[in-house]
Amino acid sequence: MNKTVGWGFIGTSNIAKQWMAAAVRHQPGHEVMAVMSNSLSRAEMYAQDLKIANAYDSFAALLADPAVDVVYISNTNEQHKPAVLAAAKAGKHVFCEKPLALNLADAAEMVSACKQAGVVMATNHHLRNAATHQAIRAEIAAGTVGQVIGVRIFHAIHLPQPLQTWRVNDPKAGGGVVLDVAVHDADVIRYLLAEDPVDVMAYAQTGGMASAVEDGAMTMLQMPSGALVQTHESFMVPYAGTGLEVHGTKGSIVARDILTQRSAGTVEVITETGRRQLDIQHHNLYHYSLAQFAQAIAGNGQPAVTGEDGLKSLAIALAMLKSAEQGQRVRIDYPTVYAQ
Repeated sequence: MNKTVGWGFIGTSNIAKQWMAAAVRHQPGHEVMAVMSNSLSRAEMYAQDLKIANAYDSFAALLADPAVDVVYISNTNEQHKPAVLAAAKAGKHVFCEKPLALNLADAAEMVSACKQAGVVMATNHHLRNAATHQAIRAEIAAGTVGQVIGVRIFHAIHLPQPLQTWRVNDPKAGGGVVLDVAVHDADVIRYLLAEDPVDVMAYAQTGGMASAVEDGAMTMLQMPSGALVQTHESFMVPYAGTGLEVHGTKGSIVARDILTQRSAGTVEVITETGRRQLDIQHHNLYHYSLAQFAQAIAGNGQPAVTGEDGLKSLAIALAMLKSAEQGQRVRIDYPTVYAQ
């Protein structure tokens, strides 16, 4: 009889409750066995709500649980590094929320530690797991739009009231729209165009919702192919809707309502032959991502979004912040990760 693959949740986050617990349980033979919070009472209430067997108030206690094989890390951003390093040392596979860390040195150390320990590490960039994004990537790769000239991403949303905590008032925890939203768009860019941005020019704004971090940003990125990418992220815009456009020498792709956790959105291709709505077979983004991860920890392939992918999206986001602060174009540094 095969052993159940046990998950331990480090952090009692909304995303874990709303999306990840069900996604874990959707995988055959996988179950959430434990949850950890700095507050034991909070962990116990969370465990009761989600029908999780064990609750702990420390990394050490959760990682010592023999039923835990994998950790999902969704505590605040500045706490990701110690959690990942402890998990790697304990020989547990790692599924970590974005951004991996608050600086590149820490993120590179985390990825390296997992490599050295021989455990699988994934980053929770959910968007590339959507059927819409996969269809757009396939159209670009097939040459439908010709050479890509430009991409526009609009990801201006209104941050829900329950989330208006550390994301808008705590820079030490990694708050702000760039590390919360733009970092996702950075991964989308890399995924769709299959190349890494070279440099960035960014502007940020503060004051509509946030007090100590940016709550809006616009950026321009230059790709190695010569394509230009424009992004707009915000916590303060309630009615814009989300989407992206890809414009090339032979056509355009227009996608709407696709920068979301939901299985939704439309994709239209426009070429000289006319307009064509893609038949999108939507699937649950988290179910898809965790199915890839389950295969990876079983020794088959790699996660949909690796630790290295998370490191590169962080590099882009940090360059955005640096550009906005300095008021000038910033070249993006991508660290090389080695297993030591």
